[in-house]
Amino acid sequence: MTDGDGVSGYLSGRAALAGVMGWPVGHSLSPRLHGFWLRQHRIDGAYVPLAVEPDRLEQALRALPALGFRGVNLTIPHKEPALALVDRTTPAAARIGAVNTVIVGQDGLLGDNTDGYGFIASLAAGARGWEAGAGPAVLLGAGGAARAIAVALIDAGVLELRLVNRTPARAETLAAQLADAARERGAALTVLPWQDEDALAGASLLVNTTSLGMSGQPPLEIDLAPLPAQALVADIVYSPLETGLLAGARARGHPVVDGLGMLLHQARPGFRAWFGVAPEVTDALRATVLAGLG
Repeated sequence: MTDGDGVSGYLSGRAALAGVMGWPVGHSLSPRLHGFWLRQHRIDGAYVPLAVEPDRLEQALRALPALGFRGVNLTIPHKEPALALVDRTTPAAARIGAVNTVIVGQDGLLGDNTDGYGFIASLAAGARGWEAGAGPAVLLGAGGAARAIAVALIDAGVLELRLVNRTPARAETLAAQLADAARERGAALTVLPWQDEDALAGASLLVNTTSLGMSGQPPLEIDLAPLPAQALVADIVYSPLETGLLAGARARGHPVVDGLGMLLHQARPGFRAWFGVAPEVTDALRATVLAGLG
């Protein structure tokens, strides 16, 4: 039926199989998340953690059909290398330059990226009324998560995206990677220095994609005074759920969106593809996943 972490549904010899590949992978909350949906919908299936060393990723992916897997999620450090290992990619994965969801089909392995979808869906659920075209968006960070969110924001209709990173060269690189997508959508890209007060002026959205503020990491120190009162503040960190950034923004009266929503919503397309059910994000699911944070 299920183990202590809830990774299984209702198992038979014909169970639908999926999982998450990473190195390491023990910290992943995905088995708990997908296990909740499997039990909720009484699906004959299982979602399991798969510890795969980086130099074995191609071998592991190619073994999925033979092992009866319908697909997997990918986490660090496999997202970018997988782009060259799957047979086809979705436009989202190609634009983001990374794969977080693999779907096994009769024509091979399809690589998708649902991180951007998850972020936009979390905004829609956590801050009803937010509009992409309401004003500039400010993105803190320039890593893989920043790129996924930047692509999603541009696709959603943000007309000005301000990139801010502690290492300016990385922000410049990200801007160059996003240039074609921004031009196609008519969005302006600006790279600004870290802690530049002009970055927040007139913004309608501030997003932290860095690890600052995460448990065990230094705090994110930022002056929110230049940020308009109605601006939405989002943090993709979910441990702790209420980061220093969100606490400070909430104290100033800003609407806020925590990082757990992105994790939960990004899982929905993969679950639907593998198990044939479109799951919902509910308070019960949030509580179950939060319990896994200890």
